[in-house]
Amino acid sequence: MELADKIVLLTGGSAGIGREIVRQLQAKGARVTLTGRNPERLAAMREEGFETIEADFSSAAGVDALLKKWGSKDIDILLNNAGQLVDHDFREGDPDADAADDCIYTNLNAPIRLISALMPQLRARPEAAIVNITSGLAIAPAARTPIYCATKSGLRFYTLGLREQLKDSNIRVIEALPPVVDTQMNDGKPTKKMPPEECARQIVVAIAQDQDEANIGLTKALRIAESISPALARSMTLRF
Repeated sequence: MELADKIVLLTGGSAGIGREIVRQLQAKGARVTLTGRNPERLAAMREEGFETIEADFSSAAGVDALLKKWGSKDIDILLNNAGQLVDHDFREGDPDADAADDCIYTNLNAPIRLISALMPQLRARPEAAIVNITSGLAIAPAARTPIYCATKSGLRFYTLGLREQLKDSNIRVIEALPPVVDTQMNDGKPTKKMPPEECARQIVVAIAQDQDEANIGLTKALRIAESISPALARSMTLRF
């Protein structure tokens, strides 16, 4: 896909991987609108020349508010990047059930709702793409964050099914599976972290090259391990 002049809506674009993706898409000539929850960060992105929409995807009302603001505008690429990570570890105490609900809606329900609502506009374009950012933990889970892992694996399987449905259409369905990336979400984690700029670069390459799946960084090794033995892959991640 040629990215110049493509109309892109990217969720969660005011920090982390999303911020680097929109910068790199803009550098290739794409016309990007990004969403975020933090007004100060959104203001900083507007200073860089981006259109922004404040949006909270932890409920249907938040998703619908974004859709109302977007209206009937054209869209070539929907990039579902917004996400939450919540600890859910009974070894550390009683988890927050409300935080779990917010994580589930943000990571899984919101992308599905956005895809469903924007499908007519995507179908109307000469070529289009839906890009879902999942995680290496969609392949094998970490014990401390089972809610996050469940949402990302759910989005992975939704993506696989959606790709099959749309294989003969104008819409490319792409999944990107990052490893642990050096973002605010992963502050304090002692594991090796990929720079967000490099993670974003590989995602943008996957879009430009019409790849179905982008296994990024250490996720490549995890995918190999999973193909040999799912138990081996789980042994690599469950301890985290």
